[in-house]
Amino acid sequence: MIKKAILPIAGLGTRFLPLSKIFPKEVWPLVDKPVIQYIVEEAKQSGISEIIFVISPEKKIVVDYFQKYYFQKSPKLEKRLREQGKVNLLEELKKLEELCQGLSFSFVFQKKPLGDGHAILQAKDLVAGEPAAVLFGDDIVESKTPCLAQLIKVFKTAQKPVISLSQVPKEKISSYGIVEVEKIANRLFKIKKIVEKPVIDKAPSDLAIVGKYILTPEVFDYLKKAKPSKKGEIVLAEVLEEMIGDGKVIYGYQFEGNWLECGTKEGWLECHFYLTLKHPQYGLKLKEVLKKIK
Repeated sequence: MIKKAILPIAGLGTRFLPLSKIFPKEVWPLVDKPVIQYIVEEAKQSGISEIIFVISPEKKIVVDYFQKYYFQKSPKLEKRLREQGKVNLLEELKKLEELCQGLSFSFVFQKKPLGDGHAILQAKDLVAGEPAAVLFGDDIVESKTPCLAQLIKVFKTAQKPVISLSQVPKEKISSYGIVEVEKIANRLFKIKKIVEKPVIDKAPSDLAIVGKYILTPEVFDYLKKAKPSKKGEIVLAEVLEEMIGDGKVIYGYQFEGNWLECGTKEGWLECHFYLTLKHPQYGLKLKEVLKKIK
């Protein structure tokens, strides 16, 4: 069973400058809750019981948001909200507290931005030789069954690393890591090759890697011995490509759901408005506002 999820969020957030200098992009709101909360919710709904954050020292605020002592500070705030009759806000605090119940939170530091593979490697000791999920903070999937739960279902049978995949439009292929695949079953593929940001006419498929994985202990062994790239980084995709070259089996699963990308300002804005328009409380109000804009 997959019980641990690594959330690597130590990146510099340069695409969100200047605000990300002081306010991590992971706590930017999507509708009425931080981006990172959607990821934690997906993990819990998929059966995860331990969240391991990989953070930079400047991002401790993200961990604090979920820590138990946050709720220990709440009585005075709750009393004031009750006195003011703000029941709806009390309900929102209660939802967050309920989300955190049954979850343990820990964190490790990535002091320098040395690649996503290096970030994941920092959690190796906390994973303690178990297979684990990896969920990046920029990728949200809107689906009936959580994306991670879909990957875990595949892993239960395959017992090999599983990468989440999504079909992308032809004109966007050069922006992603694209996979060459051998189809095994409906939505399930054996990964034959990973090509980073290929030109359109040389892309092996239109299936892009999404930031959600199931990694086995063997992957961590490869990460530990990986040599940095020319940029001085250990890149997860390059390590997985090396494993494939060594004859290791890695699966890809084209999940069911709508992939919402929050990794750029434009993407975050699009996701924010998309989800707000669908929200039962705020959607109608936003539509009214938009009608007034000429």
